[in-house]
Amino acid sequence: MAYQTLLTSLEAGIFTITINRPDKLNALNMAVFAELNLAFDEVNTNESIKSVIITGTGEKAFVAGADISEFSKFSKQEAMKLSADGQATFFRIENCPKPVVAAVNGFALGGGCELAMSCHFRIASANAKFGQPEVNLGLIPGYGGTQRLVQLIGKGRAMELLMSAGMIDASTALQYGLVNYVVPAEELLAKAISILTVINSKAPLAIAACIESANAVFDETKNGYQVEVDAFGNSFDTADMKEGTTAFLEKRKAVFTGK
Repeated sequence: MAYQTLLTSLEAGIFTITINRPDKLNALNMAVFAELNLAFDEVNTNESIKSVIITGTGEKAFVAGADISEFSKFSKQEAMKLSADGQATFFRIENCPKPVVAAVNGFALGGGCELAMSCHFRIASANAKFGQPEVNLGLIPGYGGTQRLVQLIGKGRAMELLMSAGMIDASTALQYGLVNYVVPAEELLAKAISILTVINSKAPLAIAACIESANAVFDETKNGYQVEVDAFGNSFDTADMKEGTTAFLEKRKAVFTGK
């Protein structure tokens, strides 16, 4: 499918989504949100897609924030709808049954940091910067940033970043647990691909169940332990479980089919 604000490619089961607004440092606007939703329609329906990388065009920015010019004159009601719609898009990413990795290649600020945090984990280039600078505009994060930042780095550190509008570099993000790895910029996508290649060799239904169960930790409407019990039991009805256990006992490599 052709997109106006995204570039996409599929290779060896890995679908790469690149936010492509380099003149705006890949800032998020309503068109980007609409196309991210379309892209994840494709992710969810295309069986050839096993996992996803989200990144940005160029060397300066992953996503440097939201396109302020688009919403600066919004009313309260329009702003609340913008926030709710943005959160819905990022919930889709967070709850995607296929692994989604953010390859953060520069500034991940405001909505860009929120987009990265909605992914299942993050890899950063050495020049990456993270922050939620919304208080500089008299605003707060609106796409889940106040919630996910606390979940990922703890309340004290999150409170400081949210209230000071401070930025942290890649090495600090690694220390805080916001990212899993920091690599030279030229190695960023290769690192993401190497991790996803390993993950793609595992049982797809089990991967999806891991995502669902881990996300239940932060969902007050769910008992995460019960989600795990149900998912564990359901796995026994899958062909992949039978293949995995048989392959283990036969001392051979399992061949999973996602069934």
